[in-house]
Amino acid sequence: MLQELLKNHEIILASGSPRRQKFFQDLEIPVKIDVRPVDEVFSEHLKKEEITDFLSVLKSEVFLNDLKENQILITSDTIVYNEAKALGKPKDHAEAVKMISSLSGKNHEVITSVCFTSKNYQKVLNHSTRVYFSELTEKEIEYYVTNFKPFDKAGGYAIQEWIGLIGIKKIEGSYFNVVGLPTHEVYKTLKEMLNS
Repeated sequence: MLQELLKNHEIILASGSPRRQKFFQDLEIPVKIDVRPVDEVFSEHLKKEEITDFLSVLKSEVFLNDLKENQILITSDTIVYNEAKALGKPKDHAEAVKMISSLSGKNHEVITSVCFTSKNYQKVLNHSTRVYFSELTEKEIEYYVTNFKPFDKAGGYAIQEWIGLIGIKKIEGSYFNVVGLPTHEVYKTLKEMLNS
């Protein structure tokens, strides 16, 4: 649908996430992948979407001097927000187990911010989805972390994997946001940018 509008533009996706890359493929939006290292440090005073907004903009800053007129850069960040704490990606097995255990039997928010940057324009959007976990046993959590190694996933889990199939009883908001990108909002924003 956007192919005609995109013919004079190049979309750069600054994400190493295979899930985000697949979303763009499924949306039929061709992207150039360009991932640059960024130190994802934020002030402890930031809460919820303030964190993801800040990080998605921060990830764009390393590209600012290189962007050409016809390019649109997309950067994003996802966190799991539970009990007034942001959970990023677990650094090891023990931390993944601890994260999932803290989510068991409760609900939490998955917040994603997406930053669209061109040479003369920047827009940030964010989306929040509430996720409800059933009570999980220690054995189930151990099994999941051992077999699925969710170390590249915010909160230490992926909704589309085994743990989501057996443990998530309901969500309020976008499923795709929990996977890593509020696709409906990304599509809408790109369409608006390309039509302006």
